[in-house]
Amino acid sequence: MERPKIFLSAGEASGEHYGALMMTAIRRLAPQAEFFGLGGIRMASLGLRRVVRAEDVAVMGITEVILHMPHIYREYRKLKASLRTERPDLAILIDFPDVNLSLAAELRRLKIPVVYFVSPQLWAWKKWRVRGVKRNVSRMLVIFPFEEEFYRTHGVAAEFVGHPLADLKPPMVTREAFARENGLDASKFWIGLLPGSRARELDANLPPMLEAARLLGPEYEYLLPVAPTLKDSQVHALDTRAKQAGVRVVHDARAVLQHARASVVASGTATVEAALISNPFLVVYRVSRITYAVARRVVRVAHVGMVNLIAGRRIVPELIQDDFTASKVLEQLRPLLENEQARATMQSDLRTVGAALQVHSEGAIEHAARIALQLIPSFGFIMAR
Repeated sequence: MERPKIFLSAGEASGEHYGALMMTAIRRLAPQAEFFGLGGIRMASLGLRRVVRAEDVAVMGITEVILHMPHIYREYRKLKASLRTERPDLAILIDFPDVNLSLAAELRRLKIPVVYFVSPQLWAWKKWRVRGVKRNVSRMLVIFPFEEEFYRTHGVAAEFVGHPLADLKPPMVTREAFARENGLDASKFWIGLLPGSRARELDANLPPMLEAARLLGPEYEYLLPVAPTLKDSQVHALDTRAKQAGVRVVHDARAVLQHARASVVASGTATVEAALISNPFLVVYRVSRITYAVARRVVRVAHVGMVNLIAGRRIVPELIQDDFTASKVLEQLRPLLENEQARATMQSDLRTVGAALQVHSEGAIEHAARIALQLIPSFGFIMAR
């Protein structure tokens, strides 16, 4: 097979980023590979023929999904039709379970091998959906160590490939250069405020962060990195809100985590980045009252923060929903700013978590791409190193 046809489905920002990396890795192993499916702008720039645009279907939360369900279902039907028409040699589904778990069932009916990369959090809730994963997914490639055991216990062919973020080199920009670029005072300690990248996350998580900055006062510099996916109008609106609280908008989240004294980070991918950089932080999050009420009834995990789940204990403070207030942020943040022993203990714990996320010398994405291509008979000779 000289030109394998691969279906890719990645519907959210982090998944779309991994999708772009996966395309690049597959092309190194199979240069003539052809890609189509669901993805974002980065994937399109690498040659993905987009049947559906990721930006048209990326919503989250129970109330948000319900509101957008008719549109999402129309786009889902487009994807199913493309599978029946094009009959790819392989499908790679990345996170985004509301669409991808249903696509997996359709792919099984069409006898197309399915690789699922970045597990949906079925171990936290909806464990009943594991039966569908076992039936429909050829290989589950997970990025957190405890997930492999969970799936194997349920009879799913799963492998922990490491976390892609663990393969990134630390940010190269020096503190002094970053200060010059952003008009910051390098003589002060900096505090990172990372409320999330979606509009709903910003609305829910940013106000307590800004209030905490006001309460702490001008002794520190406060940095709010904005996602590259935000429109200019959104960045301008954020900048206006931030300045009123003495907070500076910047454009490099990893550099902020590298150079901040400590950070306040919304639950999600940024918490893993903070752990890998060993930046002391606390996990915060708010969702709609309906989403939270439902989650309390069905979620069965000891911790919300991924770092704490990996560690198997509470190494990072968590302030969720009504506990996420400016006063409680200050209570948990001050030791990370002022107490050297507390800082050293957390940094040591974070380094242990980071080491657990890097398992292959070739990198998580490269390893995942190699495993995926083995499911195409003509590429079975490409063996994992």
